[in-house]
Amino acid sequence: MNMKKDTEDADLFSTLTEGIKPFKQNKRHFTAPQKDKKQLEEKEQQLHADSYFSDTYQPHLPSEGAMRWNRDDIDSFEVKRLRRGDYQPDLLLDLHGMRQSEAKLELAALIQACIKQQIHCCCVMHGHGTGILKQNIPMWLAQHPHVMAFHKAPKEWGGDAALLVLIDIGDQPYRR
Repeated sequence: MNMKKDTEDADLFSTLTEGIKPFKQNKRHFTAPQKDKKQLEEKEQQLHADSYFSDTYQPHLPSEGAMRWNRDDIDSFEVKRLRRGDYQPDLLLDLHGMRQSEAKLELAALIQACIKQQIHCCCVMHGHGTGILKQNIPMWLAQHPHVMAFHKAPKEWGGDAALLVLIDIGDQPYRR
């Protein structure tokens, strides 16, 4: 009895599906889409900024006088040369109006650009404003392994609202 009903159902199904063509199965492999170069560079900059700059680290910075710092293995004469204006910055970074997170990314990108382009000295303009960037940028710079020294910029490069930064570009000779 069940056999008879099953054959009737099969006949009914075949009459209903008569003339229908089956779909071709497309083989789709679900992989992540290719990221463009700009996205990869932004992600790398974010990684560098997060790995080098901590908001909790407090380096030994001067409490009075001009803002200055040099790495332990760098002669303090280099800081004096920065103060006198012996080094001319080849790259300028203007951080006016940026948030801390944006400024951190831009600072990491500036240091990477200096290393890539073999630039020994750059200028970071943080402005006066509320003083948040003016306070944090020296702390961030002191943490980066490629920053050799920095000093408050001379008047022609921004004075109190900017820092001249000396970058370690590797074995390349120093340019002035």
